Amino acid sequence: MKHLLIGISFLFIFITGFSQTDSLLNSLQTTTAKQDLFPKKMLFTQRLAWGEKGFLRFGKTVTPEMRMEDMKIRRKMLVTHQILGVVTMAGFVGQAIVGPKLYNDPTNRSLKQTHEALALLVNTTYSMTALMSLFAPPPMVNRDKGFSAIRLHKWLAVVHMTGMIATNILAAQMDGNRNQQLMKYHRAAAYTTFASYLAAMIVIKLK
Repeated sequence: MKHLLIGISFLFIFITGFSQTDSLLNSLQTTTAKQDLFPKKMLFTQRLAWGEKGFLRFGKTVTPEMRMEDMKIRRKMLVTHQILGVVTMAGFVGQAIVGPKLYNDPTNRSLKQTHEALALLVNTTYSMTALMSLFAPPPMVNRDKGFSAIRLHKWLAVVHMTGMIATNILAAQMDGNRNQQLMKYHRAAAYTTFASYLAAMIVIKLK
């Protein structure tokens, strides 16, 4: 009887241990699978929209098939990002031509209207360009480790986005106000935005 109880005890321990090991293995496999579906680092906007509980998931569990569809969406959004980027650059060039003329002839109504129309175009396409990049689904893995053209492109994006915000704030303050100091700052912000935006386009083409 004693040997029977010992044998049953060992059998119980073995079955319990095997069950726990199997459960742990399944847990590890599930965790690994989830990690493989997303890169280690994501932008806040990407996590908000496309993360495991992102609002564009509509409560659905993320699967490998879903992530493959994400990659198709990502490609389309980044292609749109590039096209809109070129349109925005055309608008910047137009402003670079019209802007100095308006500085020299601030009462010219035609130049002012053209400048305002170009500003509206640039602000619209610039915002859409940024949204296409910020809200594109995250890649499967992070590839831009260390210094790279993509990382430099992102750093330059921070510069031209800051310049874009500053340019618009200064433009609003200049409305009906020909303060020479404000005009100087506005021009500097605009040129910085243009230069960093152009540089960002160039480096991404050279990657």
